[in-house]
Amino acid sequence: MTEEAEQDWRTPAERQSDIAQAKALREQASKGGLRFEVFLPSGLAEWVLDLVAEGVFTDPSEAVFVILGEHRELEPHADLREEILRRTLQARMDDPHPGFTLEEVEDHFDKLSREPRPEPAVWRRWKDR
Repeated sequence: MTEEAEQDWRTPAERQSDIAQAKALREQASKGGLRFEVFLPSGLAEWVLDLVAEGVFTDPSEAVFVILGEHRELEPHADLREEILRRTLQARMDDPHPGFTLEEVEDHFDKLSREPRPEPAVWRRWKDR
C-alpha cells in the first residue's frame, strides 16, 4: 500500500466510485474539458486571492489552471521536483520561528474540533454576481 493510500480517508467503495467516475468522464473531458468545484484551505485561499488582487490572475480558476499546468510540466523532471522539495524542507528547518510543543498542537486541534467551522467564501464570476 502506498503512503497516499494509507492517508486516504475515503472508504474502498468511495475510491472505486471515484475511479469509475474518472474513467467514465475521460472521453467527454478530452473533448470538452472538465469543470469541478475545489475547496482551498484558509492559507492557500488567501494566497490565491492575494494573487488575484495583485492582478497576477483574473480569478481563482485561472490560478488553478495555470498552476496545474506548471505542475504537469514539472512531472517528468523528478530531479527538479526533488530539489524543490529539498529546498522547501530546508527552509522550514531553517525557519527562526519556534516550533510547537505536542501539547500546543493537541490544544489547537481540540479547539478546532469543538468550534464550528466558518462558512467558506465562494468566488462568483462577475456575470454571476
